This record gives sequence, C-alpha cells and structure tokens, in this order.
Amino acid sequence: MLISYQVGQLFVRTPLLLAFMLIVHSGGCFGLLARSGSAVIFAQEPTHGWVDLFPNSSLAAWQRTNTPPETWSFEDGMLICSGKPIGEIRTRRMYQNFVLELEWRHMVPGGNAGVFVWADDITAKGVPFHRGIEVQVLENAYGNTQSHTTHGDIFPIHGAKMVPINGRGGSRAFPTENLSKPSPNWNHYRVECRDGEISLAVNGKVVTKGQECWPKRGYICLESEGGIVHYRNVRIMELPDTEIRPTEIAIENRGYESIYSGLDLRGWRAVAAGSWKSRDWVLSYVGPFDGTGKLISELKKPFSGLLFDFKLKDAKSRVALDGLWGTRLDLVQDQIAAAMSPVGQWNRIEVSKENARVVLAVNDKKINLPALKSADAERQFGELILEATGEIDFANLYQKPASISER
Repeated sequence: MLISYQVGQLFVRTPLLLAFMLIVHSGGCFGLLARSGSAVIFAQEPTHGWVDLFPNSSLAAWQRTNTPPETWSFEDGMLICSGKPIGEIRTRRMYQNFVLELEWRHMVPGGNAGVFVWADDITAKGVPFHRGIEVQVLENAYGNTQSHTTHGDIFPIHGAKMVPINGRGGSRAFPTENLSKPSPNWNHYRVECRDGEISLAVNGKVVTKGQECWPKRGYICLESEGGIVHYRNVRIMELPDTEIRPTEIAIENRGYESIYSGLDLRGWRAVAAGSWKSRDWVLSYVGPFDGTGKLISELKKPFSGLLFDFKLKDAKSRVALDGLWGTRLDLVQDQIAAAMSPVGQWNRIEVSKENARVVLAVNDKKINLPALKSADAERQFGELILEATGEIDFANLYQKPASISER
C-alpha cells in the first residue's frame, strides 16, 4: 500500500509498511522524516524569515570580486550595475538550501547579465566569471535561438555540473514558457535551491529546472556583463541544510582581493607608458621585446599570497615576477614552463609565502622552490613587479593581505 503526503512544496509517496514519519510543529517549524530501506529523506519548511540582501541600500553583505566601486551604485532603493567592466560581486556568506527572490530590468535592449548560485570565492581561470550554476538574465532583444533563450535559462558554467530538465541535448535547461518582459519593464525571479536541485519562476510561474547540481553549496553572485541593469527587492530565505559531502562544497573564501579594476591602471605604475592596456577584464602588455615592460604595484601593504592568470600570445614572450620577498620568478624557465599551457591558452599562477619558503603553483601543479634567505624571509612585502616581454594578456589579478601574525 502506498500513501501520499505533502510538506510545503515537497510531495512524498512511499510504502506504508516501510515509512516512519515524525511530524513536529513548533515555533513555525514543520518537518518530516521518512525512511525507506537505507534512504532517509528530511524536508523542513523554513525556520527563518526573509532577509534583505541590500539592507539600507548598501553592499555590506557582498564582496566586489573583480569589479570596482563605480560598477555598482544605489538610487531610489535600486542597485544599478553599469555593466563595466565585465565581472561580478558575490555574497560574503555561502548558502546551501534557500529561496532567492529579486526583480531586475535591463535599461539597454539586448542587455546581458546573470545570477550565479553555489559559486566559488573568486573567478575561474581565464574568464571574468565564477564557477557555479548561472540563472540567465537576458533582455528580450538579445534574441532566442536553438542554443539559448531570453526567458530564464539555467546552466552550469566553468566546471560546475547540472542535469537539465527540459534540455536540448546539452547541460542547459530551457524554460517551458516565454514569460520575461522587455526593457524597461521589471521582471520577477524566484530561484529555489534545495539539495542540488534548482528551479526558476519567471514572473510568478516556474518555467526552468535543473537537478544533480555540483557544487551544492557556495556563494551567490550578480553579474556585470556590458549593459546597464537594475535590481531591487533582492531577498533570501534560508532553508535547513541537508547532509552534504565536503566535495560538494564550492571553494570557500581564501581572502583574495582584486588588484586590477578592469577600467584603468589605478594602483599600478607602468615603466613604459602606453605598453600596458586596460581592456575590460583583460590587462594586456602590447609593448616591444626590449625589457621595458614593467608594471609596478603601488599597493604598499603586506601580503601573503598572489594569484593571477596570463596567456602568452607569442612563443617568444616571457613573464616574470619580481619583488616577492626578495625573490624573482621567471615563469617561462624550464622547471615552471613544463606545467604551463600551450601558447594561446590561459595559465593560473598562485604564489604564497609559508614560513621561510615561497610556494608556487602553476595550473594547480606545485613547483618546489629554494628556501628564502633569512633576511628575505622576514620581509613584510616587496615591490611587486610584473615583467612582460612580447604580447601577453593578464586577468584575474588577486592579492591576499597578510594576517597580523604574518606581518
């Protein structure tokens, strides 16, 4: 015999003889425990109310991952995104199970933006976006094709995973109805994320779903991607956590802060004026092969780590780091070059200081380096210098401030 019962939006159907139910109603909490064989399902209505993610028109709950302050501003209670540079902001907290509601509108026909869930702390290698699950925010004039729509697609991006419901052979989930309104109308999104499953309601009706998402816990991001977009009434309701493995959690905050604005060379001094170009999220060296391609950081504060991406555009190009606690690193020397990607592909460099040693990782592969000299090991910071020869693109420049104990 099968019995059916409903808790909130969860509908359960299970054999009566195998089901054990515990129902609790206390302080606004309603729960259900069902056991069938070795499987245990626990569903629970929210124990907390709605929380405003922009309290008092501020970004206190957010971190500007790779966008400067002028990208985001408030007016009449709305968050206004200029769309420049391409990049994101993310919540300071990670979330697992939740309901996110927001209203958005594009002010430019064909505008592009997005909401990311279950994302990492910083952007993925060679792109200005996080790894995570993206809920598309496209203005109608962008146009609909076989590969995308402007009505609320959901898809994994940059290494995340998802099995789409109503897919078209790939990993993207397509809406069952076209309900979004064109600029300058407001649209309402309700995003529900529960135990690796995601659904999107556009203007009051669920139209897009995905399942078997990975990661299942991470940050929420708002995307800047070229066009002016407004957000308002952005709020979240957390749901109780469910059992999750450590491997299903996105990368947590490592303390990195962006040191490139995406708009200009603020915070840096170029030795050869005109050789370095700010090209949105990409910082390019376009100068000659004469050894004058130095870009010197003007951030005179202690740091314990550095992370950036670079792409050689010519086999003769070279990249070096100088000023790292008295150490110079030639990133195209034999030992390091063996871990690098081919010319034309992005590399990720991560450098940190651990006790008396500089630790280097190239595309996640650790490279053994000699121990620092005793005098260099005591340095608080160096004059960080990027040295470029030939045509090279840089992106995702982050620095990790030193903790008090490291200074």
